[in-house]
Amino acid sequence: MSLQRGSIESFFLEGEAGRLEALLNLGAPDAQYACVVCHPHPLFGGTMHNKVVFHAMKALNGFGFPVLRFNFRGAGSSAGEHDYGRGEIADARVALDYMAERFSVPIIFAGFSFGAAIGLRAAVPHPRVEALIALGVPVLADGREYTYALLRESKKPKLLLSGGLDEFATPSQLEQVFAEAVEPKRLVIIPEADHFFAGHLDRMRIALSDWVREFVGPTAQSAV
Repeated sequence: MSLQRGSIESFFLEGEAGRLEALLNLGAPDAQYACVVCHPHPLFGGTMHNKVVFHAMKALNGFGFPVLRFNFRGAGSSAGEHDYGRGEIADARVALDYMAERFSVPIIFAGFSFGAAIGLRAAVPHPRVEALIALGVPVLADGREYTYALLRESKKPKLLLSGGLDEFATPSQLEQVFAEAVEPKRLVIIPEADHFFAGHLDRMRIALSDWVREFVGPTAQSAV
Protein backbone atom coordinates (compact mmCIF):
# COMPACT_ATOMS: atom_id res chain seq x y z
CA MET A 1 0.00 0.00 0.00
CA SER A 2 1.40 3.39 -0.97
CA LEU A 3 1.97 5.95 1.75
CA GLN A 4 -0.23 9.03 1.62
CA ARG A 5 -0.39 12.50 3.07
CA GLY A 6 -1.19 12.26 6.78
CA SER A 7 0.78 9.05 7.19
CA ILE A 8 3.66 8.89 9.65
CA GLU A 9 6.87 6.96 9.19
CA SER A 10 8.96 5.94 12.21
CA PHE A 11 12.59 5.03 11.57
CA PHE A 12 16.21 5.73 12.51
CA LEU A 13 18.70 8.01 10.81
CA GLU A 14 22.36 7.04 10.77
CA GLY A 15 24.14 9.69 12.84
CA GLU A 16 27.80 10.15 13.74
CA ALA A 17 27.15 8.92 17.30
CA GLY A 18 24.79 6.14 16.23
CA ARG A 19 21.18 5.86 15.24
CA LEU A 20 18.87 8.87 15.64
CA GLU A 21 15.19 8.20 16.32
CA ALA A 22 12.98 10.00 13.79
CA LEU A 23 9.37 10.60 12.79
CA LEU A 24 8.34 11.79 9.34
CA ASN A 25 4.88 13.24 8.79
CA LEU A 26 4.31 12.82 5.07
CA GLY A 27 2.99 15.61 2.90
CA ALA A 28 1.28 16.11 -0.42
CA PRO A 29 2.77 14.55 -3.59
CA ASP A 30 3.27 18.05 -5.02
CA ALA A 31 4.71 19.59 -1.84
CA GLN A 32 6.71 22.76 -2.52
CA TYR A 33 8.99 22.34 0.49
CA ALA A 34 10.24 19.73 2.93
CA CYS A 35 10.83 20.62 6.58
CA VAL A 36 13.00 19.68 9.54
CA VAL A 37 12.07 20.63 13.12
CA CYS A 38 14.61 20.44 15.98
CA HIS A 39 13.63 19.99 19.62
CA PRO A 40 14.64 21.80 22.85
CA HIS A 41 17.38 20.89 25.32
CA PRO A 42 17.53 17.13 26.01
CA LEU A 43 18.97 17.58 29.51
CA PHE A 44 15.82 19.45 30.48
CA GLY A 45 13.37 16.95 29.05
CA GLY A 46 13.38 18.14 25.44
CA THR A 47 12.46 15.59 22.77
CA MET A 48 10.79 15.58 19.37
CA HIS A 49 7.47 15.11 21.19
CA ASN A 50 7.69 18.56 22.82
CA LYS A 51 4.43 20.53 22.43
CA VAL A 52 6.02 23.48 20.63
CA VAL A 53 7.80 21.14 18.23
CA PHE A 54 4.54 19.25 17.64
CA HIS A 55 2.59 22.43 16.92
CA ALA A 56 5.32 23.67 14.56
CA MET A 57 5.16 20.34 12.74
CA LYS A 58 1.36 20.56 12.48
CA ALA A 59 1.54 24.09 11.08
CA LEU A 60 4.08 23.11 8.42
CA ASN A 61 2.42 19.80 7.60
CA GLY A 62 -0.85 21.69 7.21
CA PHE A 63 0.58 23.21 4.03
CA GLY A 64 1.18 19.72 2.69
CA PHE A 65 4.91 19.78 3.45
CA PRO A 66 6.59 16.58 4.67
CA VAL A 67 8.04 17.31 8.13
CA LEU A 68 10.85 15.42 9.86
CA ARG A 69 11.31 15.45 13.62
CA PHE A 70 14.13 13.56 15.30
CA ASN A 71 15.74 13.10 18.70
CA PHE A 72 19.23 14.47 19.19
CA ARG A 73 21.90 12.02 20.35
CA GLY A 74 21.17 10.68 23.83
CA ALA A 75 17.49 11.75 23.74
CA GLY A 76 14.63 9.28 23.56
CA SER A 77 15.79 6.16 21.73
CA SER A 78 18.65 7.91 19.93
CA ALA A 79 22.11 6.49 20.50
CA GLY A 80 25.05 8.38 21.98
CA GLU A 81 25.33 10.98 24.72
CA HIS A 82 24.48 14.65 24.91
CA ASP A 83 27.39 16.67 23.52
CA TYR A 84 26.45 20.15 24.79
CA GLY A 85 25.64 21.47 21.34
CA ARG A 86 28.76 20.31 19.51
CA GLY A 87 27.74 16.93 18.11
CA GLU A 88 24.13 18.03 17.91
CA ILE A 89 25.02 20.30 14.98
CA ALA A 90 26.08 17.18 13.11
CA ASP A 91 22.80 15.48 14.11
CA ALA A 92 20.81 18.35 12.59
CA ARG A 93 22.92 18.16 9.44
CA VAL A 94 22.13 14.45 9.11
CA ALA A 95 18.41 15.23 9.28
CA LEU A 96 18.71 18.00 6.69
CA ASP A 97 20.77 15.80 4.39
CA TYR A 98 18.19 13.02 4.67
CA MET A 99 15.34 15.32 3.63
CA ALA A 100 17.45 16.83 0.84
CA GLU A 101 18.14 13.37 -0.55
CA ARG A 102 14.61 12.04 -0.18
CA PHE A 103 12.70 15.07 -1.50
CA SER A 104 13.73 17.11 -4.54
CA VAL A 105 12.41 20.39 -3.10
CA PRO A 106 13.89 23.19 -0.96
CA ILE A 107 13.90 22.82 2.84
CA ILE A 108 12.38 24.97 5.55
CA PHE A 109 14.23 24.64 8.86
CA ALA A 110 12.48 25.18 12.18
CA GLY A 111 13.89 24.82 15.66
CA PHE A 112 12.69 25.51 19.17
CA SER A 113 14.95 26.81 21.97
CA PHE A 114 18.15 24.71 22.01
CA GLY A 115 16.95 23.20 18.74
CA ALA A 116 16.88 26.67 17.18
CA ALA A 117 20.24 27.78 18.54
CA ILE A 118 21.99 24.57 17.51
CA GLY A 119 20.01 23.71 14.41
CA LEU A 120 20.64 27.10 12.82
CA ARG A 121 24.34 26.28 12.76
CA ALA A 122 23.59 23.39 10.46
CA ALA A 123 20.74 25.02 8.53
CA VAL A 124 22.23 28.41 7.64
CA PRO A 125 25.12 26.98 5.55
CA HIS A 126 23.11 24.06 4.15
CA PRO A 127 22.65 24.54 0.38
CA ARG A 128 19.11 23.13 0.27
CA VAL A 129 17.70 25.16 3.18
CA GLU A 130 15.82 28.21 1.88
CA ALA A 131 14.07 29.51 5.00
CA LEU A 132 14.74 29.63 8.74
CA ILE A 133 12.25 29.56 11.63
CA ALA A 134 13.59 30.09 15.17
CA LEU A 135 11.08 29.62 17.99
CA GLY A 136 11.92 30.66 21.55
CA VAL A 137 15.44 31.71 20.61
CA PRO A 138 17.54 31.49 23.81
CA VAL A 139 20.12 34.13 24.66
CA LEU A 140 20.98 33.20 28.24
CA ALA A 141 20.08 29.60 29.08
CA ASP A 142 21.48 26.45 30.73
CA GLY A 143 24.48 28.37 32.03
CA ARG A 144 25.66 29.68 28.69
CA GLU A 145 25.18 32.59 26.32
CA TYR A 146 23.97 31.84 22.82
CA THR A 147 24.99 34.12 19.98
CA TYR A 148 23.69 34.36 16.42
CA ALA A 149 26.45 35.94 14.38
CA LEU A 150 25.62 33.60 11.49
CA LEU A 151 22.32 35.46 10.98
CA ARG A 152 24.25 38.62 10.19
CA GLU A 153 25.33 37.16 6.86
CA SER A 154 22.55 34.77 5.84
CA LYS A 155 20.15 36.24 3.27
CA LYS A 156 17.71 33.38 3.71
CA PRO A 157 14.23 34.48 4.88
CA LYS A 158 14.05 34.13 8.64
CA LEU A 159 11.36 34.23 11.32
CA LEU A 160 12.11 34.82 14.99
CA LEU A 161 9.04 33.97 17.06
CA SER A 162 9.11 34.15 20.87
CA GLY A 163 7.08 35.02 23.93
CA GLY A 164 7.32 38.40 25.61
CA LEU A 165 7.75 36.62 28.96
CA ASP A 166 10.39 34.20 27.71
CA GLU A 167 12.65 33.24 30.60
CA PHE A 168 15.70 32.82 28.37
CA ALA A 169 15.53 35.95 26.21
CA THR A 170 13.99 39.31 27.02
CA PRO A 171 12.24 41.30 24.28
CA SER A 172 15.19 43.71 24.20
CA GLN A 173 17.64 40.82 23.77
CA LEU A 174 15.50 39.40 20.97
CA GLU A 175 15.31 42.79 19.31
CA GLN A 176 19.11 42.99 19.42
CA VAL A 177 19.45 39.57 17.76
CA PHE A 178 16.87 40.63 15.19
CA ALA A 179 18.54 44.00 14.54
CA GLU A 180 21.84 42.31 13.75
CA ALA A 181 20.28 39.80 11.34
CA VAL A 182 20.16 40.77 7.67
CA GLU A 183 16.98 41.00 5.62
CA PRO A 184 14.65 39.36 4.80
CA LYS A 185 13.51 38.83 8.39
CA ARG A 186 10.56 39.10 10.73
CA LEU A 187 10.33 39.26 14.52
CA VAL A 188 7.09 38.24 16.22
CA ILE A 189 6.76 38.54 20.00
CA ILE A 190 3.60 37.22 21.66
CA PRO A 191 3.42 39.55 24.70
CA GLU A 192 1.79 37.25 27.27
CA ALA A 193 3.60 34.05 26.29
CA ASP A 194 6.46 32.39 28.17
CA HIS A 195 9.29 30.33 26.68
CA PHE A 196 7.02 27.36 26.01
CA PHE A 197 4.11 29.46 24.69
CA ALA A 198 1.95 27.95 27.46
CA GLY A 199 -1.65 28.89 26.80
CA HIS A 200 -0.61 30.55 23.54
CA LEU A 201 0.36 27.63 21.30
CA ASP A 202 -2.47 28.43 18.91
CA ARG A 203 -1.21 32.00 18.52
CA MET A 204 2.30 30.71 17.91
CA ARG A 205 1.03 28.30 15.28
CA ILE A 206 -1.01 31.01 13.53
CA ALA A 207 1.97 33.40 13.46
CA LEU A 208 4.18 30.68 12.00
CA SER A 209 1.57 29.78 9.38
CA ASP A 210 1.05 33.43 8.42
CA TRP A 211 4.77 33.84 7.80
CA VAL A 212 5.01 30.64 5.75
CA ARG A 213 2.00 31.70 3.69
CA GLU A 214 3.66 35.04 2.94
CA PHE A 215 7.05 33.47 2.27
CA VAL A 216 5.75 30.74 -0.04
CA GLY A 217 3.10 32.93 -1.67
CA PRO A 218 -0.62 32.83 -2.27
CA THR A 219 -0.52 29.26 -3.59
CA ALA A 220 0.21 27.96 -0.07
CA GLN A 221 -3.03 26.88 1.55
CA SER A 222 -2.97 25.44 5.04
CA ALA A 223 -5.46 22.72 5.87
CA VAL A 224 -5.06 23.39 9.60
